[in-house]
Amino acid sequence: MTIAIGDKLPEATFKEKTEDGMTETKVSDLFAGKKVVLFAVPGAFTPTCHLNHVPGYIENRDAILAKGVDEIAVVSVNDAFVMGAWEKATNGTGKLRYLSDWDASFTKAIGLDADLSAGTLGTRSQRYSMIVEDGTVTALNIEDTPGKAVTSGAAALLDQL
Repeated sequence: MTIAIGDKLPEATFKEKTEDGMTETKVSDLFAGKKVVLFAVPGAFTPTCHLNHVPGYIENRDAILAKGVDEIAVVSVNDAFVMGAWEKATNGTGKLRYLSDWDASFTKAIGLDADLSAGTLGTRSQRYSMIVEDGTVTALNIEDTPGKAVTSGAAALLDQL
């Protein structure tokens, strides 16, 4: 079952590659008492994700934060080392949190997993964005066309804040 507006996010643990090494962040810790924009991509370094989706959030970061958002995070079913390299490649350090859902446990728990084996990617996340307030989804935008980042893009989400 796909997560919906009004649902509480399920508990899961993300991994992040930081300057201090590998860290783990629980969903409950990341979202507790905060307003967070979370968006997901099918894969780090893939064309739409790398050239459109992440850059849109970096470019609109200040405008999003000015609307009362505490943090912006991107999640992908990639390992933390790939996400760390992608953070550097997109100049996103200090701007976005790059969360690794390395085993797709979070993605599957919210019902937004996708079998992208035909494109050699295996199990990945659908492309989406959401606004989460104190762990509860208050807006959810699932992209109909995976090769585009319009519905789930930063400009569309900014209009929802």
